[in-house]
Amino acid sequence: MILITGATGHLGTAVLQTLLQKTSASQLAALVRDEHKAADLQAQGVSLRLGSYNDLASLDRAMQGINKVLLISGGGEDDALQQHYNVVDAAKRAGVQCLAYTSRALKDPSALANQLMVRHFQTEDYIQASGLAYIFFRNILYLDTLPLFTGPNVLETGIRLPAGQGKVAYALRSEMGEAMANVLLQADCVNRTYHFTGSEAYSFDDVAAALTSLTGKEVRYTAAEPAAFAANMQQRGVPAVAIERTIGFMTDISHGQEAEVSSDLATALGRQPVSLAEGIKTVYKL
Repeated sequence: MILITGATGHLGTAVLQTLLQKTSASQLAALVRDEHKAADLQAQGVSLRLGSYNDLASLDRAMQGINKVLLISGGGEDDALQQHYNVVDAAKRAGVQCLAYTSRALKDPSALANQLMVRHFQTEDYIQASGLAYIFFRNILYLDTLPLFTGPNVLETGIRLPAGQGKVAYALRSEMGEAMANVLLQADCVNRTYHFTGSEAYSFDDVAAALTSLTGKEVRYTAAEPAAFAANMQQRGVPAVAIERTIGFMTDISHGQEAEVSSDLATALGRQPVSLAEGIKTVYKL
């Protein structure tokens, strides 16, 4: 039986959609905080396990009868790392046979500007130290996040970000979820790390060119200076923590942290991931 944590989130939903197509719902469980948000899963026969990463007793209950767990990483909360540790500990106590974790595909974890990403590799280390058999899904930056970075009025304003000429091997979150499900359905758990990226890395100039081609409106990318970009965000009332994280993401992109390309996603999907243009049509609803 496979337990998916964060089951009502975007990635958890994508994983479960594929699992439900390829295996019996009786073999699936979902850790959720609100059963009402998971009513559709329950209606399809998925076993709901109520709880949260902070509730140790609920995690112990959720792990009962489970063979594999997909731990979908938590958000930006200060205690997110401890939350991950709580899930790992509960899986170990329950004798889970395989623990999968959604990590990040970054070139050099020891040289990250975005310190929020460090907890992914701390979680990997903790899982390895636990002695549990594991699968690490190191995921590239979701193509789905592009509108968040470019802003809602990109066709009028263009793209202005402090990312230099850095590139990202974007992939759609839905395709990553599909690929994870395919891997989870395999019988073995062989302490393997998958690097889920697109088949090519793209700069923001490439993003601008794709938007121009798809819409007929000229979109340009301007490489902003980090300090000026941060000051502009501050003037617009953006919270300091959001400014820090955005600058961190862009700095890592400019340093090539997100540019590594792997064939793992294509192999797990059984096809090539969508191209930049196809993905942009989807996420910008063009």
